[in-house]
Amino acid sequence: MTNAANLPKWRRVVVKLSGEALMGDAPHGLHAPTLERIAADLAAAAELGTQIAVVVGGGNFFRGILGADKGIERARADSIGMLATVMNGLALEQAIEARGRQARCLSAVPMPSLCESFSRRAALHHLAKGRVVISAGGTGLPFFTTDTPAVVRAAELSADAVLKATQVDGVYTADPKRDPNARRYDTLTHDEAIAKNLAVMDTAAFALARENKIPIVVFSIAGDGSIRAILEGKGRGTFVLP
Repeated sequence: MTNAANLPKWRRVVVKLSGEALMGDAPHGLHAPTLERIAADLAAAAELGTQIAVVVGGGNFFRGILGADKGIERARADSIGMLATVMNGLALEQAIEARGRQARCLSAVPMPSLCESFSRRAALHHLAKGRVVISAGGTGLPFFTTDTPAVVRAAELSADAVLKATQVDGVYTADPKRDPNARRYDTLTHDEAIAKNLAVMDTAAFALARENKIPIVVFSIAGDGSIRAILEGKGRGTFVLP
């Protein structure tokens, strides 16, 4: 019999995973042990019965905004960044399936020889089958970080929450790595996050989440089983609520 304390808190969630989270201690690219650890965490989270979609970034290979700073026009730089997210999505798909859980990488930028194109119908079909859906390619449009596509996908898929995986265990009043007096918030509202200009997520993403009444949980991806712990109500993080 399943312990009631271990039941998933949400029926369906979108996990926002940055490309940098897949680097581990490497200066760029993919760090195999880190990729395998996060894939194992996603597979274990799906075992709870929660439907898991992932929006993955590409900053471990290329960040559009930094490319623009180096002389590449922003729209083109963002296109390169979108391709980087597909690279991460395919790697994550394989790593999750190596853990015995089916996964599907769907790209907002059509590239049918590599993976399925994203559509709401396809994503919902795979989620219903218990597969982890990895949404790559951002929105398919430039001038957005992957924060906004995470909330867009959550709204499209009627997800119960966005789980924003970061390098710190929540939202702070300042950067805790630079300011030892920074205080962590247990809860915030979307309005407070926007008014305080908290940089943990883009303002556009917060505003879209507010409009669609989607909770956001900000937590650290650094530890083993951190995604599953959040779903079980045991993890440490900040809840940004409507």
